[in-house]
Order: sequence, then C-alpha cells, then structure tokens
Amino acid sequence: MTSRKEAEKAVKTLLNYIEGSSSREGLIDTPKRVIESYEEIFAGYNMDAKEVLSSTFNAEGYDGIVLLRDIEFHSTCEHHLQPFKGRAHVAYIPVKRIVGISKLARIVDLHSRRLQNQERITNAVADDLEENIKPLGCAVIIEASHGCMQCRGVAKQNAIMTTSAMRGVFFDKSEARNELMQLIQSPKL
Repeated sequence: MTSRKEAEKAVKTLLNYIEGSSSREGLIDTPKRVIESYEEIFAGYNMDAKEVLSSTFNAEGYDGIVLLRDIEFHSTCEHHLQPFKGRAHVAYIPVKRIVGISKLARIVDLHSRRLQNQERITNAVADDLEENIKPLGCAVIIEASHGCMQCRGVAKQNAIMTTSAMRGVFFDKSEARNELMQLIQSPKL
C-alpha cells in the first residue's frame, strides 16, 4: 500500500509535469490538499454494502414499489480520472423486509465514491439490493453527465448517459417497469 507521503509526492510530480514547478505559493500545499480531498472523494472503498443494508424493518405486508429517486451523486471516471455526476433512481418491491431510505442513498454513495464507470455503479447497486434485502424485484436507473465527454475528446456539454439494471419482477413484468417509469417521471414536490 502506498503511503500518504508517497501519494503527496506523486501529486507534486504531476504539478511539476503540468506547470514545470510545484514551488509557486499557490501550489505548495496542493499535494496535501489533493490527498485530503481524495480521501473524501474515494471514501466508498472504506464502506461495506452488507453493513449499509443490514438494518431492515418488517414490511408489514407492504408489497408495492419503494422508490427513492433523484439521488444526486458524484463519481470519478476510472479511464480519465475525470468527474461525472448525476441522479440515481433506486427501487425495489419488498417481500418481508424494508430498508431505511437513507440506506438507498448510502449504497449509491458507496459505489460512486470509487474509481468507476456508470455501468458498474448501476449493476453493483442492484446486486447489493438483491443480495442483502432479497426483494421481489429491484431497479436502478442512473442519468449522468461525464467530464471526460465535456472537457476533452468530443466535448459534448449536454450529453446525458442513462444506464439501467432491472431485476426480478422489474425485468420479467412490463407492467412493473411501466409503473416504475411513471413514478420516476411524476411531478416533483
């Protein structure tokens, strides 16, 4: 494992590559600040899905869709180390147990706060829901704009990428998918 001191030295090397020197007043503490920010940005590596989703409650017979929509997130593209951000919509239909709504946001954070691609976040959140709360079905839809598309390469400022993972009843039954999409598109408060 690389030490904090080695990580700061690597940032200093990048600053020297970019600017030719890392000794300018505004850059002196940059390596330390970058590593501190990385500890927050990549905190998902220190989180465990089983722990996040371990606290469940009796569903008390509820068998409809549970949806938390518009969960904002930020992540970092593993290909270019560029940020991407967007909204996640996470849904499930409980069998016997429900999970606190904050846990749905936390599971999105767990996966987005790692070096990622959008497809992996989408599948990983759905996998964690399936494995830990064993719903009748679960669905994850993510819409995001990607810095690697906006500030380099094709430079498309308004492109939105959408990914989805449908499991169980959301995959098998078009009626369940249609109801979910209507809920996601319903007016906001």
